[in-house]
Amino acid sequence: MSLFYKGGKIGPLRGGVENIEATLVSIFPLEFYLTEVPLSLQASGKSKERWKTTVADAVNRRVEEMETFIWLENDPVSVTIFYFPVARMAGDIDNIVKPILDALNCHAYRDDNLVERVVSQKFEPQVSWEFKSPSAQLTGALDAISMADERQPVVYIRIDDDLSWRTHA
Repeated sequence: MSLFYKGGKIGPLRGGVENIEATLVSIFPLEFYLTEVPLSLQASGKSKERWKTTVADAVNRRVEEMETFIWLENDPVSVTIFYFPVARMAGDIDNIVKPILDALNCHAYRDDNLVERVVSQKFEPQVSWEFKSPSAQLTGALDAISMADERQPVVYIRIDDDLSWRTHA
């Protein structure tokens, strides 16, 4: 059974499939960003739960912008996480990944065991970097970094069902 998503609520679809089939769209790629410091695996339980809620709320807001029904299938996905800290990052980039993946459960995909590929990268301010053709959401994240009166940390997240990186035998 597929799950549906509408207005921040997730649950099994019961009856009335004919009424919503015309409004079904793919949510992928699903991109959003947060102007927050991501929490790591070492954070306290309460802090991690607050962080997961923050990430889930950001996904919900982004999906609500689509104003349509969303199906969460059992298809594999890839996740990209870019972190733009305000200074040299304390800790390891890999420690921020698992709490983000857990927060996306039942919001961007049914379960994080569907994630086949994770790309994570930090872009520290003392290192030069450039994006050739950023998406609208990534551009928004970059603008949040450059246009703020005071530099703020940004976490950009992209979930995609494009598995073209796979090779076929």
